[in-house]
Amino acid sequence: MNKTDIKSLTLSEIQAELLQAGQPKYRAIQIFHWLHRGVSCFSEMTDLSKELRYWLDEHYEIAWAVVVEKRESRDGTVKYLFQLNDGECVESVLMHYHHGYSICISTQVGCKMNCSFCATGKSGYSRDLTSSEILSQIQSAQKNQGIKISNVVLMGMGEPLDNFDNVLRFLELVSHPEGMNIGMRHISLSTCGIVNKIYELAEKKLQLTLSVSLHAPNDIIRNQTMPVNQRWNIGELLKACRYYAQKTGRRISFEYAMIHGINDMDWCARELTTRLKGMPVHVNLIPVNDVTGTGYKKSSLERQKRFVDILESGGCTATVRRTLGSDIEASCGQLRRKHEGGKGNES
Repeated sequence: MNKTDIKSLTLSEIQAELLQAGQPKYRAIQIFHWLHRGVSCFSEMTDLSKELRYWLDEHYEIAWAVVVEKRESRDGTVKYLFQLNDGECVESVLMHYHHGYSICISTQVGCKMNCSFCATGKSGYSRDLTSSEILSQIQSAQKNQGIKISNVVLMGMGEPLDNFDNVLRFLELVSHPEGMNIGMRHISLSTCGIVNKIYELAEKKLQLTLSVSLHAPNDIIRNQTMPVNQRWNIGELLKACRYYAQKTGRRISFEYAMIHGINDMDWCARELTTRLKGMPVHVNLIPVNDVTGTGYKKSSLERQKRFVDILESGGCTATVRRTLGSDIEASCGQLRRKHEGGKGNES
């Protein structure tokens, strides 16, 4: 028989399932606590009777993320390659800041978006992750390191808004006060610009940070690097972002990969400033990653500083993101491609 993915169920759904099976309702909160502490099997739920654990094992499965490769950087960043129950692999990156631990997690196995500077899209798309598989990356990293993660970034492999329903359920689960209780203001969701879903997300009025991968000041450059722009252009995307900011009261974070000679010229910064005028924004400049086959080179430190100065003089808050884990290929997609290439499966 097909077993139900119990970690993807909300507390009320577990309560309903137990009541239907003739089990007392209070058992649901015990099970929910165990699932969100990160147990990988029902036998670990020691305050449940053996009979109940046996019954749960017969009808349900617990999604988990097994560490198959781990790389630790000199700066303390940890890169994980996780294997899921069906053998698929995804990546996560654990980072240590002064405010605590943050983790960048995946929402899909691969990605459909095929941005030219990203390693993930070069391996193609396999499937969406369930809410429990997204959650399991956090739990597995916590268990492996013996730490508590306080901040979550949905910016790993995949496009979160392309897996909208599972991501929304994950957000409900990870922020539940009886679960991991990570508040929305400690969660960032990154999108390359799925405009219709930005509007839909805005209506939820969640207090997470929306992080938009912009990477260009106009459609000519963005069309070259991000195929999604041919479906929703910059004008449509920024209109949706303004609506999101108005609806939620939250500042938008714009990600901008600095690519030498492509989008890092002074006129690009000035055009970007004009585009973002009047919106509460923060521009996060990212030195482009060295991904084999792109030919892209990161902008010089002087060019990065000049870009920041132009943006700030035009009223846009801007910073250059600190590079973490460069010695362990911390950019998502790189480790999975090497792992699959070693098995003769690299696409």
